[in-house]
Amino acid sequence: MPRKAAGHSLPDMTTGMDWRAQTGRSWAESYHLTDRSFAGLTQRLLERIAEREGGQVLDIGCGAGELSLAIARNRPYAQVVGVDISAQLVGAASQRGEQLANVRFVEADAATWQEPGFAPEVLVSRHGVMFFDAPVPAFANLLDLAAPEAELIFSCFRSPQENPWATDLAKLLQLPPSANPTAPGPFAFADPQYVEDILSGAGWLGPGFEPVDFAYIAGKGEDPVEDALGLFRRIGPAAQALRALEGEARASAEARIREWLEAHRSGDLVALPAAAWIVTAGHG
Repeated sequence: MPRKAAGHSLPDMTTGMDWRAQTGRSWAESYHLTDRSFAGLTQRLLERIAEREGGQVLDIGCGAGELSLAIARNRPYAQVVGVDISAQLVGAASQRGEQLANVRFVEADAATWQEPGFAPEVLVSRHGVMFFDAPVPAFANLLDLAAPEAELIFSCFRSPQENPWATDLAKLLQLPPSANPTAPGPFAFADPQYVEDILSGAGWLGPGFEPVDFAYIAGKGEDPVEDALGLFRRIGPAAQALRALEGEARASAEARIREWLEAHRSGDLVALPAAAWIVTAGHG
């Protein structure tokens, strides 16, 4: 059953059209910031991926390619394919991977994408699968694509209440409670029962959930508060909310966010507590 809305939340839905337009452009231009922000989670996700053997690897919703590139470097014998719906992100990933012969990137919707001769033994994603419009058919397509005995491993955020940066930002931006917590977006997969139902409905077996707490590095450098504010202006649901404001309303919202970020500053860092799941499942 879908989760009930609770408390304030950032904007509900991020659509494929968003990723093909402004959202994709912003993330492609700022990939070094997102790689930094998720560094703690990425390290644990790569450790879990390393436990799984496979010469063909699919990175679902690969973004600017950090996970694909790390896997390709760690497995020079493997064929790694990253798929993303955003042309801008695929372009950034391809440029970053020019020196690696065993990785390539494809602009496509992983919910329907198939490629003859490619049957990955390992399917991975860092925060890329929560944006499927129809998750059960999408995961069924991935199961159909995958090799027998393939394993799936991905990360997603836990609840907004366990990610106070999200609830705090929502309050600072004076946003109403979420109308649909399972709409495509950052927290769509927060509820493990909801995710288990999706994976089981698509034919995947034995879903497992590892909680991972990590420091979300929002800002760094001589003025980490301004650096962090720049991050929230450019990417993520807060950017969408800020773009909708003008004049004094926007200036006031940014002043509130700046004060909040200052409270989380430690030296040259602004680090926010964050909580994710690493989800695993096996081929049905």
